[in-house]
Amino acid sequence: MSDNMRLRVRFEKTGAIRYIGHLDVMRFFQKCLRRAEIDVAFTGGFSPHMIMTFAQPLSVGLESHGEYMDIEVHSVTDSQDMLERMNAASVPEIKIVSVKRLPENAGNAMASVAAAKYLVSFREGRTPALFKEDPARVNEAISEFLSKETIPYVKEGKKGTREVDLRPGIFEFFVKEDQSLEMLLEASSGDNVKPAQVLDALLALHDDSLSENALQISRLDTYTRKVSVDGILGELLSMDEVGEIF
Repeated sequence: MSDNMRLRVRFEKTGAIRYIGHLDVMRFFQKCLRRAEIDVAFTGGFSPHMIMTFAQPLSVGLESHGEYMDIEVHSVTDSQDMLERMNAASVPEIKIVSVKRLPENAGNAMASVAAAKYLVSFREGRTPALFKEDPARVNEAISEFLSKETIPYVKEGKKGTREVDLRPGIFEFFVKEDQSLEMLLEASSGDNVKPAQVLDALLALHDDSLSENALQISRLDTYTRKVSVDGILGELLSMDEVGEIF
């Protein structure tokens, strides 16, 4: 039985790095961990690689303040030391926020994702007519939208189109004081609701649509669900709440 420890690393991805794809982010962290001299465990076989998993990959062009990576290590110093060493080996646009030791029963980052919170705003000159109205009217339109039992939406994929119901995957959706939008949406492997899909569906009810490249989106955090001792899934919690500082 392995005596290795599993760590969860929370990091931010901002600035020009938001245009770097997921595979390049993986390669970056492989080099970063080597430079930081983190005692990462490797797989066996003829082609060993670092044991690491990432939570839901971020779409190219999006910034995030709540990305997660799980790594398996042979040994550790302490959370603060490892955080500082990784940041010293990183770049300003990828900032390590926390390093925590995971309990033995914790699921890996990829399998644990249940939801994601987003901050959304419109690029200059591309705000739909609905969102130019009085904030009270916008909130009223969102309340009416969320009161619907079903919100049908046609998704396009590699296998063609299919109609889905977005409503179960919209946990929160509201306008902030600065007129930006905050959304907490389903992001599990079984389903994945995106901010643009929610806005498309809302605007369609008002005979409007999003213009090309209208949205500026930042992922604020990624969430998992609490699991009871008998395996029942409970409320959402930040993936940063799983594990402990060491």
